[in-house]
Amino acid sequence: MATPSYTPISCSFYDELEARATTGQPCTLTYRTEPDTPPTTYQGIIQNLFIQDKVEYLRLQDGFELRLDALVAVDDKELRNYC
Repeated sequence: MATPSYTPISCSFYDELEARATTGQPCTLTYRTEPDTPPTTYQGIIQNLFIQDKVEYLRLQDGFELRLDALVAVDDKELRNYC
């Protein structure tokens, strides 16, 4: 199965992620890797935001990595509320 094309997230939401990475604030990620499936949650501290092959990712301190376009929310902040 081919990897879906990347859809960039809003700059305002990216700023939220950068703030958490800078402060080392623990957070709860809510994400969906497959359309029409229930979201999953994962907790950790954002260590790094990076780009690989024109796709933005985050990496937690425990090594967990996630494409940013899979995010639904971080803590109480929902991606859909950002433009």
